[in-house]
Amino acid sequence: MTKIETSIQSFDGTQLYFSEDTVENAKAAVVIVHGLAEHAGRYDYLTEKLNQRGFSVYRFDHRGHARSEGQRTFYKVFDHLIEDVHVIVEAALQESGDLPLFVIGHSMGGFATSSFGTKYPGKVKGIVLSGALTRYNTKVAGELPMDLPTGTYFPNELGSGVCSDPAVVSAYANDPLVEKQISVDLFNSLGNGITWLKENAKQFTDPVLVLHGANDGLVSEKDSRDFYGDIASTDKTLKIYAHLMHEIFNEPTRDDVIEEAITWIEKRI
Repeated sequence: MTKIETSIQSFDGTQLYFSEDTVENAKAAVVIVHGLAEHAGRYDYLTEKLNQRGFSVYRFDHRGHARSEGQRTFYKVFDHLIEDVHVIVEAALQESGDLPLFVIGHSMGGFATSSFGTKYPGKVKGIVLSGALTRYNTKVAGELPMDLPTGTYFPNELGSGVCSDPAVVSAYANDPLVEKQISVDLFNSLGNGITWLKENAKQFTDPVLVLHGANDGLVSEKDSRDFYGDIASTDKTLKIYAHLMHEIFNEPTRDDVIEEAITWIEKRI
């Protein structure tokens, strides 16, 4: 296994942190898209499991997050999220040659990934969503848009809702790469993005595995049920896990969830 850490230039020149965990004779490749205020490094365990099964893994930090450039946790328009994913997918396709490519997106990364699939159908072999923000059934930031001056920031209070494992919550709180503040502009961009995603649901046709924790306190599992019902994919699977919270890849039963995702991918290689 080889690990390379570098940066990649996005569509507007912003440098994004980019890492490659490649395996010899890989049977497929996976891009992981992280969630709001976190970073690619929080997916080391998932990456390890994917590597063990013969998948090369590509990760990046969203702009304005962790090791990437850009104003912290700030988006002018939601389209920047989609275009960043598109740039990373293109890079992964180039790096991995002819390997089938899949994307796993969590939370806000699930929004970015499902929106990428909506705007660029057929680019990848399949998409896996985890606790994806695809509607806005849990008003985690209140009603959107918020009528506040651009550049207003709130403290990141997501931590307690991420996982039922106190060790994960504590690690999140103490992680220097987890952003401690979130801009109103980011929330408002996401609000607009969700409206767009809903209006264009029929453009989403990729094979998709939609996973969600029933006890997710940050993103409602109803988001995933609504998205699943609205999209036009003929190959779509929905699984709601009883008792699990937001970060299903970090919950105590994470191995079962990861196995589900890997098995789904393996059947579509």
